[in-house]
Amino acid sequence: MLLSPQAERNWEGLCSVLEDVLEAQSHRQLLALELGSGTGQHVIRFAQKIPFVTWQPSDITEESLDSIKAYIAATHVKSVLQPVHLDASAPWEKWAGLSHNSCDVIVAINLLQYSSFETAKGVFTGAAQILKPNGLLIIYGVYAINGTITPSCNENLDAELRKMNPEWGLPDIDVLRQLAYGNGIRLERIIEMEEYFKCLIFRKLE
Repeated sequence: MLLSPQAERNWEGLCSVLEDVLEAQSHRQLLALELGSGTGQHVIRFAQKIPFVTWQPSDITEESLDSIKAYIAATHVKSVLQPVHLDASAPWEKWAGLSHNSCDVIVAINLLQYSSFETAKGVFTGAAQILKPNGLLIIYGVYAINGTITPSCNENLDAELRKMNPEWGLPDIDVLRQLAYGNGIRLERIIEMEEYFKCLIFRKLE
């Protein structure tokens, strides 16, 4: 099993956001897709705290998929499905066989800053197809706003990411808002989190 210290630090705050935005639907069973599940720590913690959601974890690397499987086996959680290989930059028809209007929620944690713009576009075009009407897309990370990155620690993070891969870097909230709008998805809320992180809550329009 892989271990992410950051995931251990931030899962509770993220779980609180999920409980808050999903509370109105707690009377029914929901299906949530997590993009870029990584180690699997988040999805396991969420499943343990939010029993009315069935989770579909996914990732692009075999190492991560193996780690998620190990966490599922070790914790015996019943509401986390076996992980699937999913490349968010691919057309939605290749999203692990998920059908049109099948998910209530899509979650992406720290995905976009480690991804190309093609992946960001893929997340929104895919979400527009996979989410049910009124479904939620929840994206957590660090962002630029109107082309500006503040404070200096975020500028340094952006520079480090671009050094690792020129296609990576902090996504701009306004660019994401436009991508969403072009796919029939509206940015509904911005929730301030720890250490300059934010949760962006998008909703698919009916």
